[in-house]
Amino acid sequence: MKKIILNSIALLTSILLWSQQDAQYTQYMYNMSVINPAYTTDAAGIINIGGLYRTQWIGVIGAPKSSNLFLHTPINDKIEIGFSLINDNIGDIVKENNVSFDFAYKLDLEEHGNLSFGLKTGVTFFDVNFNDFELESGDVFTDADFSNNINQSFFNIGAGLYFNTDHYYLGISIPNILKSQHLNRNNGKYQGTELPHIFLTSGYVFEINDFIKLKPAFMLKGVNGAPLTLDLTANILYDNRLEFGIGYRFNDAFTGLFNIRATPELRIGYAYDYTTSNLGPFSSGSHELFILYDFDIYKLNKGFDISPRFF
Repeated sequence: MKKIILNSIALLTSILLWSQQDAQYTQYMYNMSVINPAYTTDAAGIINIGGLYRTQWIGVIGAPKSSNLFLHTPINDKIEIGFSLINDNIGDIVKENNVSFDFAYKLDLEEHGNLSFGLKTGVTFFDVNFNDFELESGDVFTDADFSNNINQSFFNIGAGLYFNTDHYYLGISIPNILKSQHLNRNNGKYQGTELPHIFLTSGYVFEINDFIKLKPAFMLKGVNGAPLTLDLTANILYDNRLEFGIGYRFNDAFTGLFNIRATPELRIGYAYDYTTSNLGPFSSGSHELFILYDFDIYKLNKGFDISPRFF
């Protein structure tokens, strides 16, 4: 009986957290185009392709799993476009898919850096299958508020600003501006509402010597009705190829990060979160994998000696 209660609480906690928070990313600095449509790379002739998979709170029944695919590329020296596909899954009960297209316009501020304005537009597909909700005791789940499955779609728009130089960046964005409402029960009172999230991100590169660079970064995420989420990370980049570091998400987790530039075009990374919240006793942590590939249309890459992209 105790295990049944804990599993039910864990699933409910996951759903509540999900309803108030967009998907969490530890390696946000390599997932920027999903968060901020104004993100630009200034890499002419390069199509940046990436993918990320995150499985959260291993061992907790119904814990979230998130994945995304994205690409973006400059059209000319002022315009970049992008595409992203994001999937969030909670216990195979709640599933959300977001398809988005990005447009960014960049102003060249010469020696001061670049300032970009971005817009995101897309569709969210939201599905809940309560038929698959089962208690371990075999009891039938009969709550009237969850008697009907949900299949909905919502139009979304987003916006962002992004300023960067070769050694630091600062961005602010709202990926989904429009509010969407789910689970319309209890005489029209919505039990589940997805609200706009605002992201503030920044990072810097300190050149310690010719081989070692220190890369601190932070991400602050806020949404009405939930506590602020603050991520702090500090990575060491060695020889522009090997990167590792640590981080802390306040009141939630300690993190370890690692990635390697396996080829001039390919970067692979992994992160582990050690949970410190009240879910810690029931979880063995969270795992996150990413892969980035720069497709060089005009074969401009000359190997590892090219100027690296830090962010």
